[in-house]
Amino acid sequence: MFQCPICEQNTSISVGGASVLPQNLHLGFEVEVAGYMSKMTSNSDVACNQCAEGSSDPAVVFCCACHHFLCAFCLEHHKCNRIWSRHRIVGLDQEGARQLHTTMKPRDHYCSQPNHEDNKLNFYCETCSLLVCLHCTTVTHKSHSVKEISTVAKTHQMEISGALEDAKEVVTKLTGAIDEYNRIIEQVETSKRTAFLAINQAFEILQQRLEERKRTLLSELEAISLSKTTALTLQKEQFEKMVGDIGHYTDMASQILQTHTDHEIVALGGLIPTELQATLKRVQTISLTPNQHSNISVSVKTDDLIRQLSKLGNIFDFYPSPSSCTWMSTSVAKVGTSYHVKVQSKTSKGEEYPHGGFKVKGEMRSKSHNGAVVYGEVEDHRDGTYTITLTPQTAGPHQLLITMDGQHVQNSPNDLDVRSKRDYRTLCNAQQVIQCNWPYCVAIHDNGDIYVGSYDHCIYVFDQTGQLKNTIGSRGSGDGQFSSPWGISIKRDVLYVADTGNHRVQKLTSSGKFLHKFGQEGSGQGQFNSPVAVIIDSNNKLIVSDYNNYRIQIFNENGGWLLTIDGKGSGNHSFRSPWGLALDPQGNIHVAAKGSNTIKVFSKEGVYVRMYGDPNGPRGLAIDDEGYSLVSEWGGHCLSIYDPEGNKIHTVGNLKHPHSTALDPRDGSVFIANYGGNTVLKYCVNI
Repeated sequence: MFQCPICEQNTSISVGGASVLPQNLHLGFEVEVAGYMSKMTSNSDVACNQCAEGSSDPAVVFCCACHHFLCAFCLEHHKCNRIWSRHRIVGLDQEGARQLHTTMKPRDHYCSQPNHEDNKLNFYCETCSLLVCLHCTTVTHKSHSVKEISTVAKTHQMEISGALEDAKEVVTKLTGAIDEYNRIIEQVETSKRTAFLAINQAFEILQQRLEERKRTLLSELEAISLSKTTALTLQKEQFEKMVGDIGHYTDMASQILQTHTDHEIVALGGLIPTELQATLKRVQTISLTPNQHSNISVSVKTDDLIRQLSKLGNIFDFYPSPSSCTWMSTSVAKVGTSYHVKVQSKTSKGEEYPHGGFKVKGEMRSKSHNGAVVYGEVEDHRDGTYTITLTPQTAGPHQLLITMDGQHVQNSPNDLDVRSKRDYRTLCNAQQVIQCNWPYCVAIHDNGDIYVGSYDHCIYVFDQTGQLKNTIGSRGSGDGQFSSPWGISIKRDVLYVADTGNHRVQKLTSSGKFLHKFGQEGSGQGQFNSPVAVIIDSNNKLIVSDYNNYRIQIFNENGGWLLTIDGKGSGNHSFRSPWGLALDPQGNIHVAAKGSNTIKVFSKEGVYVRMYGDPNGPRGLAIDDEGYSLVSEWGGHCLSIYDPEGNKIHTVGNLKHPHSTALDPRDGSVFIANYGGNTVLKYCVNI
């Protein structure tokens, strides 16, 4: 490996060494110039290139056109020639060497092929990426794409000029970005200084408050201590006085007994006992226990304070970071229909930023149609969220770009497939007919496989061409067996079956391996009386039509009961004999009420919303991603189609007791289990 001195890229040398590398004329010229400059700035004499070998006259100048060093004599001869006299001559010094790069031009290049040495390389072989002479173009490169070098040079000059313009544009953008980065770096320092001052100010206040509290506690301590000391001192002084009084009388009594006569003892004997007894009685009437205890307790819960201090204050990178901002779309992208994107601004730590005011932009770029761009309208909700509304004009693959302050948010750019609106009014004749014995229900796998529940108490699996590829189950009540499987749904590779005659729901793999079951005959919570349909919502909740119990039951994915929508009674919420089920784009539950000849709509919480249609014995029900409802009418022998507002827009007739309807998740094709015709029909929708 070696580094190219021109482009600075590392290049590996193959077998054969440097000799096999392509000739680099520019590098060769640079090496040639460097050699001349070295001679011009050396202190040694340089030989004249035009004098005979062995001449002793040193060169004094250099001809930039001939690439020759010239002595004084040859220089005069050079000046006398009419053509040579116009050549640029430089001196053999530092200034002359410096001028070489601007004045010296590369010499003509000649072919290196044998017998072609006198031919200039005036042509370029595009096939071999090689400079060639005129003779080479007629021999070695005869059948190749060869052009005059001037033509190729002009093309390259245009490419280089274009690249320079592109480089200038990029450099301008980068320079602007650098300026913006410098501005932000300065703002970071400003924010740092502001935060530093705020932290210091906050803790200075805390220190002041702590000092104030310390002084208060010390003052309270001093007051309590003084109160205790004063009270104890007074009590002690009272006891000391009593001890003094008792001592006085006992001393007097002892002296009288020792030195006084009987007459004196009789005269004083009544006084001394009386005073002494009075003093002793006073002692007996007071408590000798100190009226104050010595303990002074203090309670400073430093542990709690330390815990609070450890949580005191936070340093937030409280500014939305575009790379952390998230977004979600609220609808399927359709031509001519508003496509909504909600952006949630977040900090670099993933915390939701609660303020607006930033430059949020949304673009939808077509990957075809000459890269047509749709710009979105942005609504700033001022709470850190933004709604971008775009209306695509063309179908096909697009790229969705969402930026905040010129930077892409998370998962932007993102690929987006824009679909055309479906025109159900074009439904007329079936494009595919699959023969099947009394088909009850139909469901389509993401891979295009067609699953059909049959009167044969099994589920047939057909490929996209209608060829049978698998049979799941058989008649019976064991695991993986069925009794009239009237309702099926498939999500990814999991198959759910409303096993009507066995009053249960079974969960299997798409290939038919039994996984789980729940339910039994009855009217209690989690029990069934002929379940005829089962669907799965976006949260993997299972919604089951409990036909003869006049209700809809909702379960978690493991069969745990969650909610019941009771159809008994009277009023708009009531219904009889519920059959087909479907979810609209808002997650509402649509119920084909066969016994009521209408479609009832409930929220996911089971609250009545509305009703629509007057189908004759509705059984199958499917809703597309735009909210159009497709209802198979058992009694009307047709398929009725309703718009999202519940208005009937089209009817497909000539059916025989259609039992079920399903949509292909890939392209929206309509499948009908045409029970009375022993067929499954496929209709393609024009878009």
